[in-house]
This record gives sequence, structure tokens and C-alpha cells, in this order.
Amino acid sequence: MSAKPALIWSTFATEDDAAAAATILLDEGLIACANIMPAMRSLYQWLGERGDSRECGVLFKTEAGLLSRAIARLEEIHPYDAPAIVGWNADRCGAATAGWLAGLAGTGG
Repeated sequence: MSAKPALIWSTFATEDDAAAAATILLDEGLIACANIMPAMRSLYQWLGERGDSRECGVLFKTEAGLLSRAIARLEEIHPYDAPAIVGWNADRCGAATAGWLAGLAGTGG
């Protein structure tokens, strides 16, 4: 089976919140990995006001067939009321990554 890679990006208020979400998605077989990037500054426009806060970013790695389910589940468990979640199919990946993701897809999520 040739897996197709997909990625999901989201931000969280704390590393603990990010790790909790990642743990659930890993336990449910919806992602293969979550890279948590701490100490990120976010400048944004929200509800007509400018914001400036510290967050952490997370890049979730999954298989394209699980992308929609992983995003929907992340929306359910995310601690923000209106989380920013963006997912996309990746064009290519290395052979080792494809094999890793094929194992994830083979579990049925």
C-alpha cells in the first residue's frame, strides 16, 4: 500500500494542551506524529480587535485518508472555542515516511 502524506497545523495556548490533544489523536490512530513547537508569538486579528499572545504550534503528520477525520476530531477536543486548524495533502514524502504512514492507514484509524 502506498500511503499519501497529509499535514495538519494548529496552535494551542500551552504545550500541555497541545500534548493532550496529540495524545488523544495518537491513541485513536488518527495521526502518526505531532511536532510541538513551543514559544511562538502570534499576532492576529480576532473579533475586530488586534491580538498579540504567546502560543505553541503543532504540526500533525497523518495519512491523507485520515485527514478529514483527524481534523474533525481535533476540532472536538481542542480547548479553544474557535481553533485555527488547517490541513492539507502533501505532494510527496520520503520512502521511509510513506512506509510509516502506510502502517497508520493500515490500522483503520
